[in-house]
Amino acid sequence: MLPISTIAELDEALSRPTPGVLDTLRQLDGDLMILGAGGKMGPTLARMVRRGLDEIGQTQRRVIAVSRFSSASAVQSLHQHGVETIACDLMDRASVNALPDVPNVIFMAGQKFGTSDAPELTWAMNTLVPAIVAERFAKSRIVVFSTGCVYPLMPTDGPGAREDAPLTPPGEYANSCVGRERVFEHFAKQHGTRVLMFRLCYAIDLRYGVLMDVAQKVASGQPVDVSMGYANVIWQGDASARAIQCLVHTSSPPMALNVTSLERVSIRDLAHRFGEKLGRAPIITGNENSIAWIWDAGRSYELFGPPTVSLDEMIDATVYWLMIGGHTMGKPTHFEVQDGQF
Repeated sequence: MLPISTIAELDEALSRPTPGVLDTLRQLDGDLMILGAGGKMGPTLARMVRRGLDEIGQTQRRVIAVSRFSSASAVQSLHQHGVETIACDLMDRASVNALPDVPNVIFMAGQKFGTSDAPELTWAMNTLVPAIVAERFAKSRIVVFSTGCVYPLMPTDGPGAREDAPLTPPGEYANSCVGRERVFEHFAKQHGTRVLMFRLCYAIDLRYGVLMDVAQKVASGQPVDVSMGYANVIWQGDASARAIQCLVHTSSPPMALNVTSLERVSIRDLAHRFGEKLGRAPIITGNENSIAWIWDAGRSYELFGPPTVSLDEMIDATVYWLMIGGHTMGKPTHFEVQDGQF
C-alpha cells in the first residue's frame, strides 16, 4: 500500500474495488441501496460499488445511499462520485416505505455510543429499525451489518468466537445487536428473505480505529490499558469488499459471517511497535485478562481469501498519517471496554 497523505487519497484507497467485488457485481442484477450510509464506513462503501459497476460497464445500475444526512458536504461528495442520495429517517415507517424497490440492500444503520445514557434509543435503532426495513425489503437480498460483540468474551488461549457460538454478550449495546439479528432472522423466516449477518470486528480507517487509538495514546504519552489484551482488525476497504461480496451468499434462514483478520493483535505488542516507530516508550497499564473479544474469521477466508492489506501495512500507514497530522474523527472505539457499557 502506497503512503497515504490526504483524505482524497485515503477515500480513493478505501473505495477501490477488488477483483472479488467486480465478480460479484457481474453476478448480481439490478440496483443497490445502502441504508445508514452516512456513517464512518458507508460513503466509501457506496463509492466502491459505484466504481465497480462503472468498471464493468454497467453504468445504468443505480447506487443509492440512504441516511438522515446531517452533512451537506457528505451528500455533495457522494453526488460527485456518482452515488444517488435519499434523505430518510429509518425510524419513520412511511418514509422507508416510500424508498424505491431494489433487489440488493446493505443495511448499516445502528447505534452504539450513548447506550449507557439512552438505552431505549439504542434498542429502538437496533431492533425497531430492522423490523421496519425487513418488512419493506422482504423481497430483496440483505447484508446486515452486525458486530463481533454479539458473542461473549472468549478465552484468549482458544481460537476465538466462531459463528455458531452462543450469542450471550455483556451489556445493553451488544444485546441490542443480538436483537437486531433476531429481528432480521424472524422476518427472513417469515418471508423467505435472503439475509446475511455481517459480524464485522474492528475496521481500520486511518481517521479512526483500534490502531489509531493505540498510536495516539503512545504518541501523547497516555497510558495504554492492556486489560483487553487482544483484538482482530481489518482494513476498511477489505471489509467493504467483503460486505459487497456477501450479497451472493445471503440465504434464508440467514447465515452469519465473522469478518476480520485471522491474525490476533496483542495490544501490548502493538503499543511497543508504535513506540519504536514514534520514538516514544509506551506507558502500559493493567494486565491481560484471560478473556477478550476475539474472533475466528476462518469461514470468511474460505469464501474470499486473505485481505489485500496486511497488519504491517496498516501500522505503517497509521504512523505516517499520525506524523503528518492527518485528520482524525475523534471517535475512539473503546475496544478496551469489557463490560459492554458504551
